Amino acid sequence: MFSFIRPFIFNLDPEKAHDLAIKSLKYNFLPSNLFSVDGEEILRTKLLGKEINNPIGLAAGFDKSAEVYNEIFKIGFGFVEVGTVTPKKQFGNEKPRIFRLEKDQALINRLGFNNDGSEIVKKRIENNIPSSLLGINIGPNKNTVNMTDDFLRCAEIFFPIGDYITINISSPNTTGLRDFHDEDALKKLLTKINEVREKSNFNKSFLLKVSPDLDSLQIPVIVKLILEYKIDGVILTNTSNKNRDNLKDPNSKENGGLSGKPIRDLSTEFVKKFYRNLNGKIPIIGVGGVDSGESAFEKIAAGASAVQLYTGLIYKGPNIVKVIKKDLIKILNNKGFKNINEAVGTLSN
Repeated sequence: MFSFIRPFIFNLDPEKAHDLAIKSLKYNFLPSNLFSVDGEEILRTKLLGKEINNPIGLAAGFDKSAEVYNEIFKIGFGFVEVGTVTPKKQFGNEKPRIFRLEKDQALINRLGFNNDGSEIVKKRIENNIPSSLLGINIGPNKNTVNMTDDFLRCAEIFFPIGDYITINISSPNTTGLRDFHDEDALKKLLTKINEVREKSNFNKSFLLKVSPDLDSLQIPVIVKLILEYKIDGVILTNTSNKNRDNLKDPNSKENGGLSGKPIRDLSTEFVKKFYRNLNGKIPIIGVGGVDSGESAFEKIAAGASAVQLYTGLIYKGPNIVKVIKKDLIKILNNKGFKNINEAVGTLSN
C-alpha cells in the first residue's frame, strides 16, 4: 500500500510529510496482529531489564513530543524512543530543515530539537501508559545558559516515567553539544547525572548516544567513562555531519546530520569497536542505515543487543518492521540460532 501513496508523500515538503504521518498515526485503527509474523518468538529478548517482543526500535527524532508512541508499537516495533525533549518548548532551527536524498536513500536534518518541552511531554506519557519499552531522549535548549543543568532538569522530570533515558550529546545541530565527548566535560556531566540517579527512588536506566564522527582515540576514553560511571547502555550512532564524499543527490550539500544508508557501514563499525572495548558488559543499540533484515542482523552480529531505525521508515513505510522481522527470523533459522540473543556479537568475537 505504501508504494501507491509514496509518490504523493514524496511530493510534499519532508517536514509536512512528517506532520501528516504523526496525524495519521493518531487515527491508526489497524489491528496490531496485521503487523505480526509467524515464528516471532525467536526475536523475543530482554532489553534494559524489560521483556520486549523483538529488538527493533524506532529511533528518537520521529515522535519528538511523545504524541504517538503507542500507535507506533501497534505497527510492530519492540521499543520506541521519543524526543529529543528539552526542558522548555522550542521551535528549533529555521525551515527548511529536513532534506531527502532519494538517490542515496538518506536524509539530512538540521531540526535543532524542536519539541513541546518537558512538562507537556511528561503529562502525555503519564496519561498514556506505554504498552512496551519506552525511552526518552533528552537534550538542552538552544539558548540555555548551562547545558548540564538542562540535562539534569530533564533527567529529574523523566526519571519516574520512562523505562530509560538517553543522554543525547551527539546531535550535530546544537552548537557546543558535541563538546561533551571531551573527557573532562563528559566526566562532569556523568558525575552530575549520577547524583540525580542516587537521589531518586526510581531504578531507571541511563544510556549515552554517541556521535559517528569521533576519531578512534576517543572511543576507549568514552568506553572507560561509560563503565566508570555505570551508564547502562550506549546508542551507536547519531547522525553524521561528515561522510559526504560519495553522495549523489543534490541535497547532499545541505548542512545537518546525515542518516540512512550512507552511514550504515560506519555505524556498524562503531558497534564492533565499542562491543570489543566494552566486552559485552552493557547493551549496545545499533542505529544507522537499518532498513532490512540483513542490515539489522549485521549490527546484531557486530555486537548490538537491539537496533533502531528512522530513515528506513521514511523510505519504506510502516510495513518495514514486518519485513525486517520476517527476514531476520529467516536469517536466524538459516544460521542455526535458537534465539536472537545467541547472534549478538558473533562477528566481533
